[in-house]
Amino acid sequence: MAKKILLVDDEPAIIKGLKFSLEQDGYETVTAYDGGEAIKRFEEGGIDLILLDVMLPVLDGIEVCQRIRENSDVPIIMLTAKGEDMDKILGLEYGADDYMTKPFNILEVKARIKTILRRTGVKVERPADSHVLRAREMEVNSELRQVKLRGEEINLTVKEFDMLWLFITNRGKVYSRENLLEIIWGSEYNGDLRTVDVHIRRLREKIEPTPSKPEYIMTKWGVGYYFTEK
Repeated sequence: MAKKILLVDDEPAIIKGLKFSLEQDGYETVTAYDGGEAIKRFEEGGIDLILLDVMLPVLDGIEVCQRIRENSDVPIIMLTAKGEDMDKILGLEYGADDYMTKPFNILEVKARIKTILRRTGVKVERPADSHVLRAREMEVNSELRQVKLRGEEINLTVKEFDMLWLFITNRGKVYSRENLLEIIWGSEYNGDLRTVDVHIRRLREKIEPTPSKPEYIMTKWGVGYYFTEK
């Protein structure tokens, strides 16, 4: 079945170009030209990935992203005409999986989409004896891509889950930010290292009792991050 991509931008020419190119590659597309329409199209169901512009009428892309993240971990790639780092990081803070700055190369867009969709349903390599791992009050199920903390399900994005599963299946192993970019985002990704820090911070906010004093995902200063061995 063709993957369905929601294209959200207030510039018809951009929508037209993306729609034509993606459909040529076999994707199904749904379009929206403002934030309110984007929410409606998403709620109709069946969306596998969203290309979401930041600057939109009615609701901006950040608010759209935030609302969708309240109930879904569908992959979201933010599109922005601005080059400032804060705009990029802000998008990631609210749950985006990736970002691209306009003007963009359509081949790069398709490469990013392919990479993210490949990981959406693909499990990070895990021990063969179990798809459910536990650490203290946390339970992580790789088949359901589900995380429970004290019995309550925690909503993680695709990359947050992949990062957590990588950590919990390799307890005590320290991963540098460069390692994590390569493993989780892939060699095609050209983002900066702060992307990793943003995702680590957001993951800690969701799973740590006190994010400023983590008990699960630890920092080895000057080296990287690791999952507690305790």
